Amino acid sequence: MRRRFNRRLDMETRFERARRRNMVDARPGIHECIVILDGLKPDFNIGKIFRTADAFSVREIHLVGVGIFDPEPAKGSVRWVQYVFHDDFASCHDQIRRQGYTFFALEPGGTEVLGKGGLPEKSAFILGHEEFGLSFNPDDYPDIHPLTIPQWGHVQSLNVSVAASIVLYEYIRQHGRPLSEGLVQHPGGDTRRGGKNG
Repeated sequence: MRRRFNRRLDMETRFERARRRNMVDARPGIHECIVILDGLKPDFNIGKIFRTADAFSVREIHLVGVGIFDPEPAKGSVRWVQYVFHDDFASCHDQIRRQGYTFFALEPGGTEVLGKGGLPEKSAFILGHEEFGLSFNPDDYPDIHPLTIPQWGHVQSLNVSVAASIVLYEYIRQHGRPLSEGLVQHPGGDTRRGGKNG
């Protein structure tokens, strides 16, 4: 019990440190793509998705029903990626919909198959909890397209951070900007996207 409490305290400390740096250094990514993390556990998957989002320079990440999370698996990427917290999916959906985005919810057995058609430049990808799925009833949001990643194996399930990487790679394959637009050379040789050295 004490060890679990200490781990939680360590995670909170790491999160607060990363949050302070993020508030100074984060800028919107160069791609008009948004990732929505709906009710994910605050463990290593969120950090890994931040790392992928930074690699592909997504505009921002929206976290629904998630409080603090462990930034350590992000390997410093939390510093550079803009993110927004929402208490519920309805407020998140409303904010992003007003900006003209098309929503895709990654689901096994979705009616639309990744790679079989074009993705709009302003795409918002929703990833739900690995065990419990989405926090909302998809029937309440007819504008959300159920999107599936084709799989040929026995277990039709992917880790959520792996699924995020696959869908973002496909998005970048279709809409990727030149690599030269994605990096800023900082004084002292620290090469990072947008923000200050340090």
